[in-house]
Amino acid sequence: MSGPGRLVVCPTPIGNLEDVTLRVLSALRDADLLACEDTRTTKVLLDRYGVSAERVRYDANVERRVAPRLVERMRAGAVVALVSDAGMPLVSDPGFVLVQACVAAGLEVEVLPGPSAALAAVVASGLPAETWRFVGFLPRKRGELEGVFRVPETLVAFESPRRVGASLAVLAEVDADRPVAVCRELTKIHEEVVRGTASELAARYAGAEVRGEVVLVVGPAPAEAAALDVGVEALRRLVDAGARARPAAGVVAELTGLSANALYRAVNVPEP
Repeated sequence: MSGPGRLVVCPTPIGNLEDVTLRVLSALRDADLLACEDTRTTKVLLDRYGVSAERVRYDANVERRVAPRLVERMRAGAVVALVSDAGMPLVSDPGFVLVQACVAAGLEVEVLPGPSAALAAVVASGLPAETWRFVGFLPRKRGELEGVFRVPETLVAFESPRRVGASLAVLAEVDADRPVAVCRELTKIHEEVVRGTASELAARYAGAEVRGEVVLVVGPAPAEAAALDVGVEALRRLVDAGARARPAAGVVAELTGLSANALYRAVNVPEP
């Protein structure tokens, strides 16, 4: 091989193997090496479509060690295809380190379109999709989770099936009437989209056994909730700079029109 190679980022099906694109199959067949999040998972797809190619493990545990080796292969002229277990690499999946390394080395990075659980969920939810925010997996700390639920756009997030009920319970406390869709096992045999208010779905999933992969889609927070989030952030910065929480809450309240008590409770910093 002569001349520099390139990296081809290949999204793979999120469930139904028939969702792979013809371009992705062509790229997998033409690649000199496949960098796979899990070589065994990728083998199922390759066997289905009769693709044989050299494969190397490339997951979050090894990417910083493996990425330089792959860059050297590409500099020598190899074409490397990057795949994760499902969906688009880099989107809550490994690949960022390799793409960064390729860009730094001046190597071409080609990204192919394909399946995405986040896109499928936001459309299936029936919630506003003109502007939306993807946050990956929801945070576990309650304060951070409440803050995420106050974003002014439609929210799309992955969630562990074991935590669906708990996360919905927190949302119901933030805003019981917020519209929500729980999208489970998208494109698979047991695909399910359940829509309702936060309080309705919190009750439905409280203590329930949820199986499979879950994407939560949450409607935009009311304007006052988004404003409160901005005010709370301003108050936190003042407290971090040494201000006492109660007087600072009063100042922020005067400037924003928000409730000083609500700001103080949200920051929850004990006074000395």
